[in-house]
Amino acid sequence: MAKLLVLHGPNLNLLGTREPDIYGRTTLEQINRDLTALAQEFGVEIDCYQSNHEGFLIDRLQAARGNTDGVIFNPGGYTHTSVALRDCIAAISIPTIEVHLSNVHAREEFRHRSMLAPVCMGQISGLGAIGYTLAFHALLEDLAKRGLLTEDTGRK
Repeated sequence: MAKLLVLHGPNLNLLGTREPDIYGRTTLEQINRDLTALAQEFGVEIDCYQSNHEGFLIDRLQAARGNTDGVIFNPGGYTHTSVALRDCIAAISIPTIEVHLSNVHAREEFRHRSMLAPVCMGQISGLGAIGYTLAFHALLEDLAKRGLLTEDTGRK
């Protein structure tokens, strides 16, 4: 069975109440619940984690080596500052999609540059919570192209 890791970075535990005009009213629990239901529908295992700590996010990414087929990652503010997360994503060689709820390119100048994007498979920004769903489908498509999924959407 294919396995995906969903990582949420700092302050995403406050979704739904934190600046809802920017990040929406969908909570982190709702995002994880929706992704879990989607994973069950497609026969994919999914693990969802959130941390406000860079080292924990790095530990989770490193632990995914050898047992995870794709990563959906909203690194929050670490997007623009973390060489360590960038290096970790490059080192683990797991297809990773960077997700942002808000359109980072329409916000403050410092948010326009992602340290992680160059080592990610792609970036989804500005579409709200549906961005996670789009990333999920993109990873499934990638796994199918690489021959890592059987007809029942499980790992070969």
